Amino acid sequence: MLHLKRTDSSDPDFISLVRLLDADLAIRDGEDHAFYAQYNKVDSIRHVVVVYKGAMPVGCGAFKSFGESTVEIKRMFVLPELRGWGIAGAILFELEAWAGESGYARCVLETGKKQPEAIRLYEKSGYETIPNFGQYAGVENSVCMEKII
Repeated sequence: MLHLKRTDSSDPDFISLVRLLDADLAIRDGEDHAFYAQYNKVDSIRHVVVVYKGAMPVGCGAFKSFGESTVEIKRMFVLPELRGWGIAGAILFELEAWAGESGYARCVLETGKKQPEAIRLYEKSGYETIPNFGQYAGVENSVCMEKII
């Protein structure tokens, strides 16, 4: 049975999962990892979701404000051995619901071409590709997406 918990970036389970995420991304992104890592600090993120299977933390995600009516989805991760069970979709749904409850109307995100499973999740969840925004403009490996919630 899965349980979702709303928390913030000081949560030790979130911090542990983000370490695993960063290790995975370092392999996938290779030499580009340092560029992306600078934009993925988890200091003082107020909106974090951690998913538990029993007592074990198995996935996470977060959002932060990206303007008056927009949030940016960040730090999505599910343990590799539990992927394909719908956990990431549940995290994303909870983040979108929380953003809507908080008065936001739109979610944006950045993912990478080397993360095809993430792109499929976002497309399946109603996200559409948009021009790369902010620091990702002109970055060939980046894929930026949005969804109106």
